[in-house]
Amino acid sequence: MPPQNPEQARWFAEEVQPHEPELRAFLRRHFPTVQDIDDLVQEAYLRLIRARSTGVIAEPRAYLFQTARNAAFDLFRRKRVLLLDDLAESPCLSVVEERPDAAETTSHAQELELLVESIRALPPRCREILTLRKLHGLSYRDIAERLAISEHTVNAQLSIGIVRCRQYLEARGMIKGGGDANAIS
Repeated sequence: MPPQNPEQARWFAEEVQPHEPELRAFLRRHFPTVQDIDDLVQEAYLRLIRARSTGVIAEPRAYLFQTARNAAFDLFRRKRVLLLDDLAESPCLSVVEERPDAAETTSHAQELELLVESIRALPPRCREILTLRKLHGLSYRDIAERLAISEHTVNAQLSIGIVRCRQYLEARGMIKGGGDANAIS
């Protein structure tokens, strides 16, 4: 929805667009798992222009950032609903279950919980890099660009994260020491 009149176009060009680089950096920093920042920026612009058409916006920059933040939260809520819908339609929710017995299932659940705990115990940056690489499948380059760090730093933090997770699991008897450091990768 482009600005509809010359005054609105001038206002947008002078009061809103100059904040775009800062807005993009804000969104990348606060919502690193969002794949398409462009969509969020466009959604924020659309909401801002709609709001401006109903009245005056005293602080366009603040309104823009808050609107983009809300758009990101809306995106996460929509994704969560979609995931729940997909889960409800999943064939693995059938009445007849063909899976391991209760003891094996409990053991596996405990192992997963310990792995999650080991990841939570990592320093924030290290945890973020490990999550982006191992759970979201991003490349070293993508992670480096997203976090504004070098690929070398991504590699180093990833290695530290894997070693620390391994140590955490070893200390709890989940794996034996002296093995391959990449065993959990």
